[in-house]
Amino acid sequence: MAHIALNSANARQMVLHGLFGDHHGWLLSRLRARLGCTHDAADIAAEVFAQVVALSEPQTIREPRALLTTIAKRLMYDSWRRRDLERAYLEVLALQPEAFEPSPEVRALTIEALLQIDALLAGLSSRARTAFLCSQVDGMKYADIAELIGVSTIRVRQYVAKGLKLCCQNLMHE
Repeated sequence: MAHIALNSANARQMVLHGLFGDHHGWLLSRLRARLGCTHDAADIAAEVFAQVVALSEPQTIREPRALLTTIAKRLMYDSWRRRDLERAYLEVLALQPEAFEPSPEVRALTIEALLQIDALLAGLSSRARTAFLCSQVDGMKYADIAELIGVSTIRVRQYVAKGLKLCCQNLMHE
């Protein structure tokens, strides 16, 4: 039995080695062309292959370049989304008085919290997300939100309730 497990582990290692050898250069050049930065491209390529290594059965991959491209695109979008959130947060901080300057640790924790909220609300439509954030973050009244996004006040109430439900579900799973 140990011999079979060893052969299976060796086969897995050979498949992963082949995937990396056959496709790493191709993926890296595509990412470099898309991102315009060798370092960002290398980071994303490394993360792509880390995710491939984490797959339970990489030997079942039929279209490796399609899989690598899909993973890379998701990672690029996540990276851009993170940068957008960080930029927005830093813009809001720049408008605050200097006495309000948070420590680097508080900044990092705040950005991480914003990313978690963003991921949590990703299941909502853009209108529902806007309604929820306007209500919970900006403290806007439902009637004002309804006018802003072009829906009824009842619909805003439904959107906010859906957002609150997602938050409660997330808290129960932590």
